[in-house]
Amino acid sequence: MELASLSQPFALAGLALAASALLSCASTPQASSAPAAAGSIAKADWGTVDGKPVHLWTLKNGNGMEAEITDYGTIIVSLKMPDILGKTADIVLGRESAADYVARTQYFGCTAGRCANRIAGGKFTIDGKQYTLATNNGANHLHGGVKGFDKVVWSGEGTLTPRGPQVTFTYRSKDGEEGYPGNVDVKVVYTLTTANELVVNMSATTDAPTCVNLAHHSYWNLAGHGSGSILGHELMIPAPNYTPVDATLITTGAIAPVAGTPLDFTTMKSIGRDFAKMPATKDDPGGYDHNFVLNQLPKSEYGMWLSAILRDPKSGRMMEIWSNQPGIQFYTGNFLDGIPGKDGAVYQKNGALCLETQAFPDSINKQGKSGWPNVVLRPGQTYQHDMVHRFVSAPPSP
Repeated sequence: MELASLSQPFALAGLALAASALLSCASTPQASSAPAAAGSIAKADWGTVDGKPVHLWTLKNGNGMEAEITDYGTIIVSLKMPDILGKTADIVLGRESAADYVARTQYFGCTAGRCANRIAGGKFTIDGKQYTLATNNGANHLHGGVKGFDKVVWSGEGTLTPRGPQVTFTYRSKDGEEGYPGNVDVKVVYTLTTANELVVNMSATTDAPTCVNLAHHSYWNLAGHGSGSILGHELMIPAPNYTPVDATLITTGAIAPVAGTPLDFTTMKSIGRDFAKMPATKDDPGGYDHNFVLNQLPKSEYGMWLSAILRDPKSGRMMEIWSNQPGIQFYTGNFLDGIPGKDGAVYQKNGALCLETQAFPDSINKQGKSGWPNVVLRPGQTYQHDMVHRFVSAPPSP
């Protein structure tokens, strides 16, 4: 197959801005004379979890890209794409079976929620009432708790659209689940477009004030999921600032500049270049695990902005991320410790990276602070998180 070819990764931003004009969120009305559906979609049984049947959905866009997604945790199990020479690789980490994900997921490819990232002490207050959540990361709450959205079975429905195959997952998070107030109805829609994009649209409504901050948590290795370290990948994050954290990785409430620090990815650089400046500590194996404050430019007509560009110089595969979220968490797989993966692979530290668009971590406890987003969802409102992962290939670096 042929993919767009670029000689410089920086050209991606301009290409993406033009391409994004063709992209709409899931809620955008379709023309009455829509073109024929494209690609294919298939559904297969994939075991059971909690006594409920689990399925594996296979989406193909007709251009050589293929995604396998399960309704357990809405996990992207695999995402295959060719390089410029047509050599296909699976570029996300994953497990072999639903049972393996239950045994240990490491949040591979899932929807993290009801509130992604960390909440200090597992506590927050809304309208003067304090709520206590499950604590599953030391004294803190992480990615929705002991049994967050990544560990439940969702309802799935597949369809072919003019843009490509699509699967829609829905789940009702009941009042009191993991300590959160309110019944929350959540929808996650994955579309694998004919333009070689993975589009993710997340939405939620509630019947009582609550906290919602969803994130998509794929672990990326553009050279292939079992190919080893990602420290040779190149990354650009258009973020002049980040949110510092304390020793337990809870944000302090400050917003600080990245200039002059190892966190400066405002121009494309190798992830490994400043990696040694992020050393291990007693409780942290070292590396990047930081939220960046996006400058929200350039912006598409659909309200999304460039959030990251990632490139593997060896294969030439590149991924750009657009989203409508104020932050992005960059994590270098620091806690991977020999987890068995697909096809006999073993995932070691820095064997993949995450780029999670989101509201800032622990925003619920920073409400009212200048520059911090509101993550309180109220009845009558709709939470909407849209993101696009767009893939191209360029000739590998010499």
